[in-house]
Amino acid sequence: MIKTYNPDYEADIREKLERQGFMKLMGFNVTKIEEGRIEGELKLEQHHRQHKGFAHGGLIATLADIVAGFAAVSLVPKDHHVVTAEIKVSYFHPGLGDKLLAKGYVLKQGRKINFCEAEVYSVKGEEPPLLIAKASTSMATVTPEDIGRVKELES
Repeated sequence: MIKTYNPDYEADIREKLERQGFMKLMGFNVTKIEEGRIEGELKLEQHHRQHKGFAHGGLIATLADIVAGFAAVSLVPKDHHVVTAEIKVSYFHPGLGDKLLAKGYVLKQGRKINFCEAEVYSVKGEEPPLLIAKASTSMATVTPEDIGRVKELES
């Protein structure tokens, strides 16, 4: 069973999203925040495409990483952080169309590792979304004590 340890997770995630300069640069917008689940979309522009006109694979992987990571963030205590420990992306179709949709969710919650998945869809006009990629991730929880140990090592 998935359970949040931060009753204010939605407000905290929105605040963290405001500080995500890279997300703003890409133009990615989060559209849904739920316990263990995040969704968002990106209008597909020319600068998001590779030389053949498809959405760049790195962009697709980044969207998967963002939604899976924030799905895990929704579960950890307010003073904890989440970082990607592992990500594997499988691409099924080229990213074509007007926009990309990304959905991330926690499959298995753990004390130190949350196992998450993400799906990325392309949307063209009124056609139904097409699943173009799926990611499997391990999201590591970073505690205040972990950060303290790293700071000690740096001194």
